[in-house]
Amino acid sequence: MAIQTRQVEYKDGDILLEAYMAWDDSSNDHRPGVLVSHAWAGRGEFEESKAEQLAELGYVGFALDLYGKGVRGANPKQNQALMQPLLDDRAMLQRRMHLALENIRKQKEVDAERIAAMGFCFGGLCVLDLVRSGADILGAASFHGLFSPPGNTGGNKISAKVLVMHGWDDPMATPDQVLSLADELTAMEADWQIHAYGNTMHAFTNPAAADPEMGTVYNADADRRSWQSLQLFLAEIFQHSLADH
Repeated sequence: MAIQTRQVEYKDGDILLEAYMAWDDSSNDHRPGVLVSHAWAGRGEFEESKAEQLAELGYVGFALDLYGKGVRGANPKQNQALMQPLLDDRAMLQRRMHLALENIRKQKEVDAERIAAMGFCFGGLCVLDLVRSGADILGAASFHGLFSPPGNTGGNKISAKVLVMHGWDDPMATPDQVLSLADELTAMEADWQIHAYGNTMHAFTNPAAADPEMGTVYNADADRRSWQSLQLFLAEIFQHSLADH
């Protein structure tokens, strides 16, 4: 087994985007693909490492890019400035998520019928928006994501299964917002689960998170539990889809 990686360029109009793809080359079989949507700093080593971990599990990991090739934030002020235009224009955000989906489906290693998406922080909001907007994928998993509805998906139905992993003490996604998300997903007829971890803040999967004042703190237990939940979720949706073939 050898994990291979490559950069995949694609465009939104004049904006050049660049994803990072990882797969295990020990088999030539098409395998399920998993989009990895980045946190507010842009696609970086954290998301790339998740793509590689997915490859080790037998999937194709595709760490997508929402900001532009090489565009990264270096501090919270820069990160906010990169993220805010997409929060202000959720249709643009959704378009870029759909472009990433189109491009993972084009990769020769990928089974185009078996695609899921996962995301962290801002990326959690992005994968929820992908399924809210009607994307034909099998599942979406949000790690300490943001929950604010986009405002342009009312009346839609969600065909994908949804897994939300959430720190109960996350100041960026309050208990009221969790309940609102549950109501929204129920109204959209989604098959959903929300796993809430007690005494856990935002960014609980990121070992570099250590800012209690901001509400971003790594939690090893929640990190481990959420990754186990993701693995069970992916196994369920991809095996179930094989049974349907």
